[in-house]
Amino acid sequence: MLKIGDFSKLSRVSIRMLRHYDDIGLLKPAETDTFTGYRYYREDQLFQIGRITALKDMGFSLTDIIRMLEVYDDREKLDRFLSAREEELERISKETEYKLTLLETARKRLRKEQNMNFDVTVKTIPERYAATVHMVIPHYEDEGMAWAMMGECKNMVPADPCLAAAEFLDKEYKEENAEIVVWMTVKGTYEDTEHVKFKTLPAVKVASCIIRGSYEQMGDATATVISWISENGYQVTGPMFNIYHVSPNETKNPDEYVTEVCFPIG
Repeated sequence: MLKIGDFSKLSRVSIRMLRHYDDIGLLKPAETDTFTGYRYYREDQLFQIGRITALKDMGFSLTDIIRMLEVYDDREKLDRFLSAREEELERISKETEYKLTLLETARKRLRKEQNMNFDVTVKTIPERYAATVHMVIPHYEDEGMAWAMMGECKNMVPADPCLAAAEFLDKEYKEENAEIVVWMTVKGTYEDTEHVKFKTLPAVKVASCIIRGSYEQMGDATATVISWISENGYQVTGPMFNIYHVSPNETKNPDEYVTEVCFPIG
């Protein structure tokens, strides 16, 4: 039999923690002296404390470990615990990777001393003839589906200059099933197809600002324009839209994107 101090040294688990394990029923001493209260452990209990330590290192709670030790000899049940923990860690890993990406982007912007101020201007986008695709997409980041639909018209000739934009029709942020219209100005006239409709879009007065660089700036730019509209006595009169002057279609380098955030005003 091993005294608790010796068992602590061999197992590399503190006496305080061993007492806690006893209190919660995770690892009971083999014997407890009724007069002195001293705890004694069998040598084979070192294997049990080793299992507990290994499961803790995997991130299991003590409550889970108690349940797992009850079925430790049932490989199928034990594997279900391990599989569930593996899935949880993979999810946490993906979330952590996403957060690290956001942090890296923020630090890059700081290192570049990127100007976070956006100049807002009022302009009128003139009447224009455009190919349009109106659809509901699973998520906002699936906007490319609408542009791919636009590609079914192979004979279109872009206007010069060509404006390509996405208009967001929902009155609130939608986590799924977002309604959008994408449009691109073209030369000539064309017959409608199943998905592409050709229209003369009316002139529209907008408050807008230019973003040079990645789309991570979109939130700051949008907030700047909305604040400017309120401070200058205007009202938003229609759905906002983004004009993609330089988009992923022209360059693979996000630093070279040029996007114009537009809010119709009156």
